[in-house]
Amino acid sequence: MKKLLAAGESQIFALTSVFRNRERTALHAPEFVMLEWYRACTPLERLIEDCVAVVALAAHVAGTKAFVYRGREANPFDPPELLTVRDAFCRYASIDIYDSLPVNGCADTETLALQAKDSGIRVAPDDDWSDIFSRILSERVEPNLGLGRPTVLHAYPASEAALAQVNPNDPRIAERFELYCCGVELANAFHELRDPGEQRRRFASSMKEQQRIFGVSYPIDEDFLAALADMPDASGAALGFDRLIMLATGAERVESVQWTPVFDPIRRSQ
Repeated sequence: MKKLLAAGESQIFALTSVFRNRERTALHAPEFVMLEWYRACTPLERLIEDCVAVVALAAHVAGTKAFVYRGREANPFDPPELLTVRDAFCRYASIDIYDSLPVNGCADTETLALQAKDSGIRVAPDDDWSDIFSRILSERVEPNLGLGRPTVLHAYPASEAALAQVNPNDPRIAERFELYCCGVELANAFHELRDPGEQRRRFASSMKEQQRIFGVSYPIDEDFLAALADMPDASGAALGFDRLIMLATGAERVESVQWTPVFDPIRRSQ
């Protein structure tokens, strides 16, 4: 889709199946539907408005006034809470990630590890900064987001936004946000990176991490990197459509709202 932006399109979207053969949980399936869209020459704040409108529309179509998931509720028609990642970590984990943010590629993993342990979060000997950050986010922060009303979590550490531009006023953070309702992540959005050289460096780092964690890596899309040089300034978002419908209908699992869930012989036999 970014190649289409480079070719001259200015407002595009896709609603289609995507595939990620990793974990299977109530919120994860190997095949799911994603709504993805891009706006050229548009600030990231406009995509927050888009996300809020899509959430409200889903609730209206479903005929519900509240999203409910595992005892957590949110009013999908209320304006969202805007919360920085730093404030969220301070509020829900008593950790100031600015004490250890990566600077010039060097992260203070030891400081974040000590903070996490003090907060009662398990840290493995081979965890890097991103591993610890993700664990704090998933265990302490995310369950508290989008309660009562949607939450827009923004100002992510630059190291946690491989496709986003860094903030011109603070290179420690990136121009990225995620939308949450009832503790469930619904959407992920970026002010899109357009520097081919920087994107290549980030892809190489990401593939190294994929190899470390999953034992696999993937080739870099050279055509995509070439197109970035011609892509206009743009913002883009991806929204988990199945998760949205799950919340709007009160379902307990994403597979409950999928037309043809992927067969799992191991779980079926249990």
